[in-house]
Amino acid sequence: MSENSEAPGTPPAGGKPSGGAPTTPGPQPEPIRFFGTTWVDHDGGYGLRRAGVAVGSLAAAAAACFVLRFAFQGLQIAEVGSLVGMLVIVMFAVCSAIAFRKTWEGFGARPKDPAREDALRGLKSIGFIGSLLAYFVRSLTEAPGEKLRRTEYETARAQYDKRRSSRTGNPAARKNSGRKRPKRT
Repeated sequence: MSENSEAPGTPPAGGKPSGGAPTTPGPQPEPIRFFGTTWVDHDGGYGLRRAGVAVGSLAAAAAACFVLRFAFQGLQIAEVGSLVGMLVIVMFAVCSAIAFRKTWEGFGARPKDPAREDALRGLKSIGFIGSLLAYFVRSLTEAPGEKLRRTEYETARAQYDKRRSSRTGNPAARKNSGRKRPKRT
């Protein structure tokens, strides 16, 4: 969310972004990966993008499982033993479950401890299949992260409108009643 319309990457207030439509002053919606800001009004091919994300994440998860199967067959060919094979399966299953849970939680709330999220990045990389499945399941109902960003955007927009209308020194917010002020003597 950006309330400063002169932040890097955002056009000036009243200006036109590269798309040509004028921007409104105040907070701007945060783009979502693969969706941009189409989630705000569900326009610009939002439904097709959601379907594409669902199909793409499911296909990527299936391809990843296929590749992991080849890796497991490589372990069998190398005859490393059943214990190592079982440990690899358990490791990928646990990492995928943790990655699914953390990715799912990330759709609903910002992380409370960013340092801990950075520490879990390697574990989430190993369990990438869980993250892909979380994207698939979430994209069946909405753009992944849409609910969180919509809540933040609407809250920021309401706060901005409240501040804008309650300012006493802002001539643009004042209503001109047509009466003249009495002169001071």
